[in-house]
Amino acid sequence: MALIKLQNVGKTYTHYAHGIDRLLEIMTHRPRHQAFTALHPMNLSVSEGQVVGIIGNNGAGKSTLLKIIAGTLQSDGGHFEVNGRIAALLELGGGFHPEMTGRENVYLNSTMMGLTSNEIDAKYDDIVAFAGIQDFMEQPVKTYSSGMFMRLAFAVATNVEPDILIIDEALSVGDGAFARKSFDRIMQFREAQKTILFCSHSLYQVEAICDRVIWLEKGHVKLDGVPSAVVSAYNQFITQTQTVSNPSEQPAANTVLDGSAHFTDISVSVDGITGPSLDALSLKSELCLTIGFASDPKLPTPSIGLVVHSADGRMITSAGTKHDGLTIKRDAQGHAKVRLHFAQLALLKGEYSIVVYLLCENAIHLYEQANIPTRLQVHQQSLELGVVSLPRHWVQI
Repeated sequence: MALIKLQNVGKTYTHYAHGIDRLLEIMTHRPRHQAFTALHPMNLSVSEGQVVGIIGNNGAGKSTLLKIIAGTLQSDGGHFEVNGRIAALLELGGGFHPEMTGRENVYLNSTMMGLTSNEIDAKYDDIVAFAGIQDFMEQPVKTYSSGMFMRLAFAVATNVEPDILIIDEALSVGDGAFARKSFDRIMQFREAQKTILFCSHSLYQVEAICDRVIWLEKGHVKLDGVPSAVVSAYNQFITQTQTVSNPSEQPAANTVLDGSAHFTDISVSVDGITGPSLDALSLKSELCLTIGFASDPKLPTPSIGLVVHSADGRMITSAGTKHDGLTIKRDAQGHAKVRLHFAQLALLKGEYSIVVYLLCENAIHLYEQANIPTRLQVHQQSLELGVVSLPRHWVQI
């Protein structure tokens, strides 16, 4: 059953340089505006229980599409149909009246989503407990921080038992504890086979969570299909148009917020040698990564993953403690360190880089990503072609 149906739905915005230009356009019947098509007419159908990822560069039309589906933005035409209750997290504090208190906004937003007063009464305590801002519910929301806005908006949206949940990554603010709690709530919706539209720049999460991904580019659907295929194609596209960013500054090693985790140190060595640029001999050298992290000891033990990229941005191979079956042991403070060995490195000649991920115990939720600045240069003595040398065995028959 399709819960969402769009036929020839699009959106074009008009901009007038001066206020009087709109009147002059009407009087002279000559265009005096600039037009920008955010979303070209498109067809889309989303079935019940689907988890659909929406990816694309900034300005691709993602937010416009989600706003049209949520009913907060009117399309230019076409046929639009949504069956079921929608809860949308699109804009920070969207739908909140700044002069009203948190309590009043809970009742206002829940009523707009179709709940009765009695239903809101029954859910109010759960909403407040999830948001964790009990002491501020009687204050006007104009006094709230952005994180408090997000907490309350998310709590309301996910407690009204929607049929369709729409999440824009623009709301990914707040401390680690609430980020983890909100992620767990999203996973509960997924397990309950709710329909979810998930817009995110975190391609790892999109591929891990979604069963369908739509790639938007300049207001057009460029690709729509299986997550692995769409994410791979998009990855290849962005590596051709963007340079790889430098790793962000690492937080202090001894600071661990509730519900969070972060790297404390990462080092790379080849045959015991470290440095900003390392030379390795294919099928001879040993590549070693030492990775330390600090985490809230109340959390399940995080997992670690990594991806090796070629110089042109292609993902060559990956490894992860979850996939490889390593159970990480932490100390009482939540600290741990692991070491990964690639004996007789199977990479063939070329330049490579490594990205390391600190993930939840299920290897889905991302706590932190580190783009390691070390450049790995692999040399080889043989004439093998490609990027890796696969183990093999020849026999005469």
